[in-house]
Amino acid sequence: MPTIEFNKEERSALVQRIQLYFREELEQDIGQFPAEFLLDFFTEEIGPYYYNRGLLDAQAVVDERVQTIGDAIYELEQPTNARR
Repeated sequence: MPTIEFNKEERSALVQRIQLYFREELEQDIGQFPAEFLLDFFTEEIGPYYYNRGLLDAQAVVDERVQTIGDAIYELEQPTNARR
């Protein structure tokens, strides 16, 4: 699996969201470095679970589309006397 990486702007936004969560939900202030460490933990330890779920969801969409295409091709077949 490729390493999950965020660009500088994404990382900054995620750190701010972590700090906001701690402030609003836990009534605790968390500094930038602890928030970055927490982000790194979630990225490394929890992120692969979300990544894999995303892959499964994408595969389900692809499978559905392939089935739809297969059905459309079947509908285009012309009747013949030949058996399959």
